[in-house]
Amino acid sequence: MNSPVSTEHDASLPVELLEFLPCETPASWVQRALDNETLLLIDHAQCEKKAASTAMSLMYRYVDHTDLLTKMSQLAREELLHFEQVVKIMKTRGIEYRHLSASRYAEGLRELVRKDEPDRLVDILIVGALIEARSCERFARLIPHLDEELAKFYRGLVKSEGRHFEDYISLARQLTDAPIETRIAEFKAREEQLVTTPDVAFRFHSGVPA
Repeated sequence: MNSPVSTEHDASLPVELLEFLPCETPASWVQRALDNETLLLIDHAQCEKKAASTAMSLMYRYVDHTDLLTKMSQLAREELLHFEQVVKIMKTRGIEYRHLSASRYAEGLRELVRKDEPDRLVDILIVGALIEARSCERFARLIPHLDEELAKFYRGLVKSEGRHFEDYISLARQLTDAPIETRIAEFKAREEQLVTTPDVAFRFHSGVPA
């Protein structure tokens, strides 16, 4: 996993997803990920578990939104399957799953979430869209440098994470008649800051090495 880092994506990413993200993952993060496969996989597994938990939480809290219930049910099942798949890969590589402290990324985005409904839900869904889009983009950045087993797995994830991004942003737009572009821009500005500024702890969604 130590091949030179390029700026190319191995997998074709939807134009809408690339345009949604405020910036590309810096090459310095990619290199750090390649140098820290154990942490990368452990935190990846943790992210999949958190994603499933978030989807389930939304299902319990917003029981009157039929489309949301359907999409989040599907998403939770997929994320749990991905969790199982990552843990299986870790086992074959002698990597033990353990708890890691959370990165600043998700919490940094959620600091902007408004408190009153339906604005709160709209913001949560925008955050979900950004997390899924960034995950998808990072999988694509890593794929050219990975071994065959992990590259194949991540190619499959690019497709599902791209679909999850579309589900989240579509649901956000359905919930309000007002344009949400201003809110999206605010979250994108925060996301770019989190991705491009120095970060002490390496995680799947961390910033550049401090």
